Amino acid sequence: MRIIGHLDMDAFFASVEERERPYLKGQPIAVGSDPQGGKGRGVVSTANYPARAYGVRSATPISKAWELSEQARKEGKPPVVFITPHFRIYEAVSQAVMAIVAGHLKGTQTTLFTADPPALEQVSVDECYVDLSFAGSFKKAEEIAVRIKKEIAKKERLSCSIGIGPNKLIAKIASDFKKPDGLTVITEKEVLKFLEPMSVRKIPGIGPKAEEKLARVRVRTARDGRKLSEEKLRGMFGKWGKELFRKFWGEDDSPVVVEAPPAKSMGEQETLPEDSLNMKILFPYLERQAKNLVSYLTRDGFKAFRTVVLTVRFSDFETVSRSRTLQEPISCKSLTLTDGAELLRRNVTQMFFPFLDKRENPNKKKIRLLGVRIEKLS
Repeated sequence: MRIIGHLDMDAFFASVEERERPYLKGQPIAVGSDPQGGKGRGVVSTANYPARAYGVRSATPISKAWELSEQARKEGKPPVVFITPHFRIYEAVSQAVMAIVAGHLKGTQTTLFTADPPALEQVSVDECYVDLSFAGSFKKAEEIAVRIKKEIAKKERLSCSIGIGPNKLIAKIASDFKKPDGLTVITEKEVLKFLEPMSVRKIPGIGPKAEEKLARVRVRTARDGRKLSEEKLRGMFGKWGKELFRKFWGEDDSPVVVEAPPAKSMGEQETLPEDSLNMKILFPYLERQAKNLVSYLTRDGFKAFRTVVLTVRFSDFETVSRSRTLQEPISCKSLTLTDGAELLRRNVTQMFFPFLDKRENPNKKKIRLLGVRIEKLS
């Protein structure tokens, strides 16, 4: 019997901030860029549930979030508390949470980094899949999930939601079913009934464009989707149509992938005060980020990096990343800080030039965000 769990921390960044600042308890919180009195240009990373009641959610433009906050304030409600992200704190809490989960999968408290790792697949800083098949029944798996939730609440003073199902697809959907602090168990026999009324947007992989395309053929729920043949869906979505057909029927064979800790990386990104295509405005951002990253690299005890990643976000929010893996690592130990930053800047600049012309920017769209990341650190 296959039993898979999906754990998702509730409003993770915002919950951590509330935990660190008890005086904010119950207040609407949005973690993201500085709203600058409504003139800010970033987006919300995470909003807690009181802020979501105002319409503030992840990826909401920060200026819009400020608008919604001001509207609430005028109605006599508490305004949103805007907080700049503290990613290092979130990463540390994430590691602690994953260690708790791993301990319950092994039967004893342990860490993730053992010779015989548990069946845990961390897919982001605040969520993971776990293979609970060893429990032998959905009832036993539920008991394990209850213990995990209790320990996270006790040790980290945070809540999470867990979904349990016969595969990763159902577990993922189930974890979102009763948020926050939810626990939903869907057995194999219950899958079709559970999915039937679900909006197609609840199915992982279906975004606004796919939803719109499905709506044209009167498919708005999983039940509607089952009326379409695999051939029809392949005609609409190409190869992905086959996978979508199986999703409408609750089928998913993908395994829980246990991997070694991901390769080390570090990066920076900045939203420009004003969209631009002016080289004199854009290049200083890249130069500053290159210098900062080489400084962080040496500060944190690394000696070299091999992969460079450039991220560009246009004024219409289209985001493109390009990477370059070098034949030989750039060793900062044998170079001065200035020389290391110059080598990184040179590579980033070469990658960036196509975004100033038709090669990567045929419509001459202005740029609103630039980011540089270095990977394969050693």
